[in-house]
Amino acid sequence: MVNSGGASSALAPSVTLPLRFVIAGVLALLAGLILLAVRPDILAAYHYNQYVVAATHLFVLGFVCTIVMGAMYQLVPVALETRLHSERMAKWQFALHVIGVAGMVWMFWRWDLKQVGHFGTVVAMGVGLFAYNIGRTLWRVPRWNVVATGIASALFWLVCAVTAGLVVTAAKCTYDSVATLSPVNPLWAALKALQGTANFVNRFDALGVMHAHAHLGVVGFFVMMIVSVSYKLVPMFLLSDLQNERRARLGLWLLNVAVLGLFFTIALRSAWKLAFALLGAAAVALYLAEMRAILRARRRRLIDWGLRHFVMALWLLAAATVLGVVLATSGLPVTERMVQLETVYAWLGIVGVVTFTILGFLYKIVPFIVWHHNYSRHVGRHNVPSLAELYSEPLQIAGFWLFLGGLALAAAGAGWMKDGLARIGVLVLLASLAVFGINLAAMLQHFFRPQLAPLAPAAKPALPKP
Repeated sequence: MVNSGGASSALAPSVTLPLRFVIAGVLALLAGLILLAVRPDILAAYHYNQYVVAATHLFVLGFVCTIVMGAMYQLVPVALETRLHSERMAKWQFALHVIGVAGMVWMFWRWDLKQVGHFGTVVAMGVGLFAYNIGRTLWRVPRWNVVATGIASALFWLVCAVTAGLVVTAAKCTYDSVATLSPVNPLWAALKALQGTANFVNRFDALGVMHAHAHLGVVGFFVMMIVSVSYKLVPMFLLSDLQNERRARLGLWLLNVAVLGLFFTIALRSAWKLAFALLGAAAVALYLAEMRAILRARRRRLIDWGLRHFVMALWLLAAATVLGVVLATSGLPVTERMVQLETVYAWLGIVGVVTFTILGFLYKIVPFIVWHHNYSRHVGRHNVPSLAELYSEPLQIAGFWLFLGGLALAAAGAGWMKDGLARIGVLVLLASLAVFGINLAAMLQHFFRPQLAPLAPAAKPALPKP
């Protein structure tokens, strides 16, 4: 998918499949930023309330998860040299995902947790289809490598995160109706099981369980997927190679152990969470070292602005990791400022690391999808635009700096609990998204209305002088 080879591109699914996920995800990001602009207190106030939970799921499930799923349907078959198991299954999953996420966010906002559970079940059905589809695709991989290992790990943590979310929701519901049902009623057994689950989960600290669930999703799925896929994409984009596969594999396994350990130690409020945070930091350090080696060994010296988004995300990953280790330290004073640092940590992770990576890779992925679909077969017969001509690089650069500035301002507003500063930062982010939207529209215009021009006639050879 990332090169122009016909064999690799032939493995990719229909171009409309990833594009529908991309468009839906960008619309969710737009809705999330508008919500924060209207209600900056969601970002600048204490984060354990229904509005923060709703906004978080809009960003995480509506934006990030949607786009990552669409990208995986496009990238996994090509990167691992196989075919997607089922495009039809992916289309059904898209419908379930959009319906389930929209319902979940709305019901979180109303704090109707019973309906959250119902819509969450719809999301879980979609995630099950996604995991099965990608899992069956991985099963056919001819050469199992570090990329396949990382993607399989990310799928496992995604399923765990969704399961944990359903369990947390079940724990916050009441089951008074159990007493009114007869044991022979088919609903009695299901409700009794949910009641037992709720009684068990409610023995733990509610905030700790929520944070543990969040780390499963963000670190286990999103960060793991970024690490895995970048080991394939970055060398492709820069004409480089994976420099040390043993280092890459060690980093992946350390990250897996860290995710598992952090889930239990955060949920249990154990002092051992610092040890697993340090283990995660070691995994990130190995990953950054490998990325640095790949970048230094590149044969394409110019780093375009799409990849500069990714490089900035690496710096933000380092910063978020350091902050995460600090927050994992036992004995920190429980003050408003310290609690807000948790919001800054989540903001840097989700909107900084993950979103910067997504925007950068979309500037690489979407142009190629469009170009290959409409222009590759015309090469040599018509004048066709290059990949870089499908969008405006000056707008891309402007969007980069707007996004970085808005991210910093909003993080400062969250840390200092200043609604006005947070709103300014979000408005700057909206301006950056508008710039990206203009470029995305330009790319899609080439998809719907290809711009072909006839080849210039070949110049006649000059006649020899007598």
